[in-house]
Amino acid sequence: MSESPSVAPSPLLSYPGAVAGPDDSLDAGVAWHYGDPLREQRSAENAAAIVDRSNRFVLSIGGDERLTWLHTISSQHIAQLPDGGSAENLSLDLQGRVEEHFVLTDLDGTTWIDTELTHGPGLLAFLQKMVFWAKAEPAAAPEMAVLSLLGPDVRRPKILAALGIASLPPVYGAVALPGGGFLRSMPWPGEHAFDLIVPRDQLARWWETLTAAGAAPAGSWAFEALRVAAVRPRIGVDTDERTIPHEARWIGGIAEHGAVHLDKGCYRGQETVARVHNLGKPPRHLVLLHLDGSADTRPEPGDAVTADGRTVGHLGTVVDHHELGPIALALVKRTVPVDTALLAGSVAASIDADSVPSYDAVQAGRAAVDRLRGR
Repeated sequence: MSESPSVAPSPLLSYPGAVAGPDDSLDAGVAWHYGDPLREQRSAENAAAIVDRSNRFVLSIGGDERLTWLHTISSQHIAQLPDGGSAENLSLDLQGRVEEHFVLTDLDGTTWIDTELTHGPGLLAFLQKMVFWAKAEPAAAPEMAVLSLLGPDVRRPKILAALGIASLPPVYGAVALPGGGFLRSMPWPGEHAFDLIVPRDQLARWWETLTAAGAAPAGSWAFEALRVAAVRPRIGVDTDERTIPHEARWIGGIAEHGAVHLDKGCYRGQETVARVHNLGKPPRHLVLLHLDGSADTRPEPGDAVTADGRTVGHLGTVVDHHELGPIALALVKRTVPVDTALLAGSVAASIDADSVPSYDAVQAGRAAVDRLRGR
């Protein structure tokens, strides 16, 4: 993980009940909760909630060749992304290991990208270095900030009226907002999830408008709990320097809500992606762990996951969920049986069986090898 750039605390931390994220967390500059984190999660899942995510790093890319250029240096198929279209995307190293994960939206002649604050400067530097002769102009956009709206009640007329739009876009669709910025539909952390990328000097206005329309204030704790339950990784927390896309569930095109299109080439690291897809299986995979809620302490991200004293993985995000209790994401060895008794740090843990990917599909490359060998 790159060194975190300095960022001022969100102005929304001055609102009643806001408790800032822990100083050593990625979300230190925004509200962790507003006094009742479990109720906030229920609002985000069953009603409507708004989350301050203004600690995201936002950048813009102008220029007529911005999409075709970005298509050639990243893992997602975006060369023909329509106006108002969005996608998740990765930048890989030569060995196919994940360096960056980001969300992008193309709207009105500009491609907007948001990513983790700690990864933003590195991603921007890489993009600027790769421009060469293309008509593409990557630049930081500190004047823009991210909010998230969560829950089924976001679709209610009162909130739509507050947003100033007639209807919500489909998943990965985006519409312009009055006064600047846009609203984007996302497939996670829950079924009803929307990001607002708005001018930073309008954060307070949007917060007040949407809370007055019925969206409950919710902290990053609520967002993280829903994200972990959905088994969606956060780069630099649930991934490490060895992570390949198959391990982190980022395989798939836009329609599959993935970040790696398997039928495109021309990007760094594609050989590893193709080899694992056609011939092999990932050495590790991301799973959901249930933690012993009776333990006096919680394990920490980065703690070893062990089985009979043997390290089989490492923890990512650890969070208390309003229904599931203490849960975590972990990258564990693929060969670990789902019913293995585990320790996450010093806390008993078990793998959620429904979170384990299926490896039953016949791989095209493996099938061809078997045919050649007469199997």
